[in-house]
Amino acid sequence: MKKIILAIFLALIFVGCKTDFLERTPLSQISPENAFNTESELQLYVNSFYNSLPSGPEIYSEDADNIVKTSLTPEQTGNRTVPLSDGGWIWTDLRNINYFLSNYTKGGLSPAVTNKYVGVAKFFRAYFYFNKMIRFGDVPWYSKVIESNDIENLTKARDPRQLVIDSVIADLDFAIANCNTTVRSDQVTKWTALALKSRICLFEGSFRKYHPEFNLPDADLFWKKSADASKELMSAESYGLYVSTPDKSYGELFSSTSAIPREIILAKKFSTELQVFHNVNDYTITATQGKPGLEKSLVNSYLNKDGSRFTDVTNYQTLQFYDEVQNRDPRLSQTIRTPGYTRIGDNVVKVPEFGSSVTGYQLTKFVTGNGGDGANHSNNDLPLLRYAEVLLNYAEAKAELNELTQNDINISIKLLRDRVGMPNLILETANNTPDPYLGNIYNNVTGANKGIILEIRRERRIELVMEGFRWNDIYRWKLGRLVTNPFKGMYFPGLGQYDLDRNGTIDLVIYEGTKPGGNGPTYLKLGSEIDLENGNNGGNVVVNKNIIKKFNEDRDYLFPLPSQEILLNPNLSQNNLWTP
Repeated sequence: MKKIILAIFLALIFVGCKTDFLERTPLSQISPENAFNTESELQLYVNSFYNSLPSGPEIYSEDADNIVKTSLTPEQTGNRTVPLSDGGWIWTDLRNINYFLSNYTKGGLSPAVTNKYVGVAKFFRAYFYFNKMIRFGDVPWYSKVIESNDIENLTKARDPRQLVIDSVIADLDFAIANCNTTVRSDQVTKWTALALKSRICLFEGSFRKYHPEFNLPDADLFWKKSADASKELMSAESYGLYVSTPDKSYGELFSSTSAIPREIILAKKFSTELQVFHNVNDYTITATQGKPGLEKSLVNSYLNKDGSRFTDVTNYQTLQFYDEVQNRDPRLSQTIRTPGYTRIGDNVVKVPEFGSSVTGYQLTKFVTGNGGDGANHSNNDLPLLRYAEVLLNYAEAKAELNELTQNDINISIKLLRDRVGMPNLILETANNTPDPYLGNIYNNVTGANKGIILEIRRERRIELVMEGFRWNDIYRWKLGRLVTNPFKGMYFPGLGQYDLDRNGTIDLVIYEGTKPGGNGPTYLKLGSEIDLENGNNGGNVVVNKNIIKKFNEDRDYLFPLPSQEILLNPNLSQNNLWTP
């Protein structure tokens, strides 16, 4: 009798609180009896899955140790807590997908018609589960809609990571075999599925190698799957890199109103006509969105234009802004404001503004002309999957497999460097002389391929900055300690006046005591509006210097499950060391 009461109690709770989304009909006008009778109905339903793609801020407002803001996230400070509910443990999107996969045959259409839509649905299920697996590790795998009386599934335990990743790859393989092969940045295609498989398998291989505490075997198997998926996409020659001139190509790719289909495999679409906007201009040029700026270690990581290492320069640590950005990888000046910068459609030269950037390295990537200014007025498409990432995935997977050749570099990393007029990466040179600066950052890279793996990580961080990759890279490489380092910005030798672009006009004044008179420059009071490492003796700008940051290596690579979900489902276990 107690078991019957418990079953009824659990069913009522799940129906009334959390999992009604797992079993209810997704749309009020759609049921198996009146839908999926025509191809257009399949298309209409599948189009709803695109709403689950990341929003604008989820793409461009990354942080970790790449971009610094006025405030820090709980992930950066180590102050995450076990949530009561939500916390990312939301399954609504999966319910929509599984509803389609459980009912699409009811219309009696042939597989020749339905398979491409099934492929899209399975792509989105793989995408959904990959993000859940990154966040929580083991998660329950649901391949069907859960009914309200299905106590077994409503209260199931988490499935092993191996089952989940195998299911994800099976879904992607179906999508690769059945989706359209057209080149479109607004739809899931065979190429989209290959690019996602490249990403997911790279993550899984790295996670298995660098996290031995999880006892996950076969890292090489996943790196091989990543390399093979990348190579298949590369060999098809359906995509390439967008190229105009070295000083503009990279920046133009991200400021273009419409996603450039040559390189962008899948994009989040925005439109003035449809009144769908994001906020990147306001985010980068106002004082109200956290004042984001590149972190010093990332700026240091950009090579000199001749391919030599900036951090090999004797006095690199005390170079002021104008000097440190001269003759660097052109992607730096297409990511932040450097001397001579002008807005798109304008000829007024602008210097970095500390009122909009806490580090002084003010972002320009994704920034468009003045027409996109103001809250939520930007309408340029934002990339979710692009060819450059596939090239990077290929190179990294081959390097980790100890199979990377100079020819592999020539068909991957070289293309990224060619776009901006940079010298090629030479395998033998990289491995013979590993960069000590990068070696200190990525201190768990060892072996004969240490030098080349470090260089590929350099390339990845620079090429993909502000596109939402850094946290996942830190998680898979087991480098959480990086977010505990002090976050720094430009170097200043002390109090005084600074002409940031050396045009003869004072742009910035750092002072103590009473604010000097005069209009024109930006005035920053030391100790309140700006902090330097050594006070009035100068040093790098230090951001949030009084906030203690920590990262628990035994706990923080996975997120906690909400306590309410564990209470409702006693078969769910909490991730290691997370307590309410």
